[in-house]
Amino acid sequence: MDFLRSLLLLPCLFIICKTANILYVVPFTSTSHYIMLRPIGLELAQRGHNVTVITAHKEKNPPKNYHEIMVDDKKIWDVIGGERPNVFTMASMSAEKFHDKILWNGGLAVTEMALNSTQVQQFLAIDQKFDLVICEQFFQEATYILAHKYKAPIALVTTFGNCMRHNIITRNPLQLATVIPEFLDLPDPTSFWGRLRNFYFTVYEFIWWKYWYLEKQELLVQKYVKNVAEPVPSLYEIQRQASLMLINSHFSFDTPAAYLPNIVEIGGIHLTKSEGELPQDLKTFLDQGKDGVVYINFGSNVRSSELPIDKKNAFLNVFRRINQTVLWKWEEDNLENKPPNLKTRKWMPQKEILAHPNVKVFISHGGLIGTQEAIFYGVPIIGIPIYADQFNNLLQVEEKGFGKILHYNDINEKILENVLFEILSNDTYKYKALEISKRFKDRPLTPLDTAIFWLEYIIRNNNSESIKNPAANLNWFAYLMIDVYTFIVFVFVTFIFLVIKIIRKLRSLLANERIVITEKKLK
Repeated sequence: MDFLRSLLLLPCLFIICKTANILYVVPFTSTSHYIMLRPIGLELAQRGHNVTVITAHKEKNPPKNYHEIMVDDKKIWDVIGGERPNVFTMASMSAEKFHDKILWNGGLAVTEMALNSTQVQQFLAIDQKFDLVICEQFFQEATYILAHKYKAPIALVTTFGNCMRHNIITRNPLQLATVIPEFLDLPDPTSFWGRLRNFYFTVYEFIWWKYWYLEKQELLVQKYVKNVAEPVPSLYEIQRQASLMLINSHFSFDTPAAYLPNIVEIGGIHLTKSEGELPQDLKTFLDQGKDGVVYINFGSNVRSSELPIDKKNAFLNVFRRINQTVLWKWEEDNLENKPPNLKTRKWMPQKEILAHPNVKVFISHGGLIGTQEAIFYGVPIIGIPIYADQFNNLLQVEEKGFGKILHYNDINEKILENVLFEILSNDTYKYKALEISKRFKDRPLTPLDTAIFWLEYIIRNNNSESIKNPAANLNWFAYLMIDVYTFIVFVFVTFIFLVIKIIRKLRSLLANERIVITEKKLK
């Protein structure tokens, strides 16, 4: 009997032995970021790991082994200084200006706010031990120092896709002819001018990041993170030695690219498990939309209520003329001149809405989270890009054939009606959306299982140097093979030089011989 009991306990002992202490650092306060990041921490806890999360988002019913360290819940606009801008004004902002006005300053302000939060400072003052530190990779590099503080391997996770800065650091192939930085909008990426712009911006962003931004982040480390063992590695070095990078992309939709073994695609991770249900009023509204439903939502940062009056009226007048019903995320209590087929709410359960079979088109700003949700449920998109990665996402949508781009500055009644009629009346967009959806879901493991496997792989294999690129330890001269190419050019030039010298010498000897022969004949 005791023997049988022991056998039954073995699996439990195995699980206990494999559990780990994990620190999950996701302090950025954006709701859209947290939607994608939250399943990782919760799933690690569900699988028995002891998870400590530095976050701005409180879970309602977390597992007992899921411990939250709360940062001050201030949005990026609050910490940058000044009033929140009308985000629609960013529609014409260049990628360089977006970095200058938002990402550089905003990233520093958000990082400082997080590290200076009361609970975070209390947490840092206590001696801890962790087997793995996971940090969000989004302009909060000072948090990487926690991996060194706790002598643990670091894994990075980004809510965006391919990251050029990380590619450069880890010597992942750049593939500049086809792969572009996440925040650069290029209408024709593979053209000569597109590739030239891609090269310029990649260099610009990396230089500013490495030689200006990281130095500012280093100052935040010195100011807010104490009792760090000497010698303290640079944040650049910590990222270079990162064990794993989880990126929010998948080749079925994003540009296929070559990645190192420790750069892993987990696009759609927040769609692996469905936890929510439609409120009854929304369910009834969607069920009654027999002619189809148009769903419009510009995400958590872009507010529909801030649309200029002419563009707002363009939407309302077009909606008034269509047979479909319309569901619109509208952030104010009232919407004047609202047609009877339109329902508004300040917040929408987006995944559940897009999953409803009556939804025929999604009018979106092109954020990656919402775009992946539309892909997952096979819903065509009309995309109005405003900033950051939105144009890139929508360009992929248009090229894949399941949506159209409508530029913000082009919005008027006629153009909006034509684009909406095209999507609603042409079944090709729906068929393409379903085709991409099928490919997006067709994987050996779910995105969440993939992420957890690789995170646990790092724990099981003690950081696992075997999946890192050894080229990361080479200097640029050696990595780019400049010394080898220089040597080959030198040998080739030397060979050509010697051949030319020999030929000239032979010609000179032959010429002298002819002169001697000629002189003899004359005599």
